[in-house]
Amino acid sequence: MKHSRAVTLTKCQDGHSLNFHAMASPCEVIIQSTDPQLAIKLGNIIASEVWRIEDKYSRYDQNSICSVINNSAGQTVNIDEETYLLLNFAEQCYQLSDGLFDITSGILRKVWRFDGSDKLPTSTQVAKYLSYVGWRKVKFDQQQITLADGMEIDFGGIGKEYAVDRAIILAKQLTNLPILINLGGDLAVTRARLNNAPWQVAIEHPDIDSTKSNIDNNSSTADMIISLTSGALATSGDARRYLLNKGKRYGHVLNAKTGWPIENAPRSITVVAPACIQAGILATMALLQGDNAEQFLSEQEIKFWSRR
Repeated sequence: MKHSRAVTLTKCQDGHSLNFHAMASPCEVIIQSTDPQLAIKLGNIIASEVWRIEDKYSRYDQNSICSVINNSAGQTVNIDEETYLLLNFAEQCYQLSDGLFDITSGILRKVWRFDGSDKLPTSTQVAKYLSYVGWRKVKFDQQQITLADGMEIDFGGIGKEYAVDRAIILAKQLTNLPILINLGGDLAVTRARLNNAPWQVAIEHPDIDSTKSNIDNNSSTADMIISLTSGALATSGDARRYLLNKGKRYGHVLNAKTGWPIENAPRSITVVAPACIQAGILATMALLQGDNAEQFLSEQEIKFWSRR
């Protein structure tokens, strides 16, 4: 389903809410201001930036730099500074995760369909595409990147969180009023609400089949409420992307070394960190630790919540 690119303005309790759709997610910007003109200006600026990042890095868009790289058939592709910095961040994540987080592993989606069914791929099918996985095979510098023929990269594991952080930068440039930016459950705030009150973020239980988080919504679907006065929050889990075969649940987070889902990982992990891309990657890295997810996050000395 193709969503229209429009921003809608709604008046809320003590400000305005801007809603749009991007990156396969409902997105919301809340500004604590009674000025509708400022609110719609903010919404348009942020939505445009999020759509720009989506167009540039989506593997679904044949005109994106991601698709150009993936269709390069072993040829070198020129890149800009923004793309280089994202690739550099991906490399840092690969190193920190001991190779478990690998943006070349997205090609495994060709055999894994996490649609809630019981259809598992065969070991032979997984092995075929696993041969195309391996960040160490990627060659890149500040000007160009070269993938081996048949390999692909996928920015899906960091793109949305990067967009949140970019949007926060733009929001702060426009106004110093309190703003919350929520892209499908990955979110950040510019500051505490007026009168130093925290933002109340409702995180839903992983069994609830809807948006991962709601703002200032104490509905019955909320599993817990998190107070946020600064920084960002991200959630990773298998609420909507999984397989169920003979009573065993297979979550969508894959081990890039084996090509198979991580076992014994929490159903959901929520992390709070100074930046959204940091919160998101820590949540994902924790899931990749399986049984040791909580221990991994405890060692990082950050706030987190996990559900098993």
